[in-house]
Amino acid sequence: MPRSETFVELTGEQPRLRFTYRDLDLANVGGYLLLAGSEEAVAPYRGTHATTIVESIEWVLHIIELHGGEVLDGPNEVPTGRNLTVRHAGGATIEYVQFHATARSALA
Repeated sequence: MPRSETFVELTGEQPRLRFTYRDLDLANVGGYLLLAGSEEAVAPYRGTHATTIVESIEWVLHIIELHGGEVLDGPNEVPTGRNLTVRHAGGATIEYVQFHATARSALA
């Protein structure tokens, strides 16, 4: 699992959510989503500038359609709900995550 000691100290919070996805181990500590895995497993995510939680993946897809951008991956079913990675018209690559009820309650 991701080493989280630094982020526990920075946020004053313990990991609230730990899960695996593809060949990655992930942990949520405060506002951070930490990823761990082999170089090969982490490589596809190195270009992502940010990950954000949204209420609706469909809404993000609607906004992307209106303002341009490219869906790089997804929508996918993931252990916490659904995700989508987008390269926006301005060049930023953002992962959007829509949590299911269990994941939302773990973060509450």
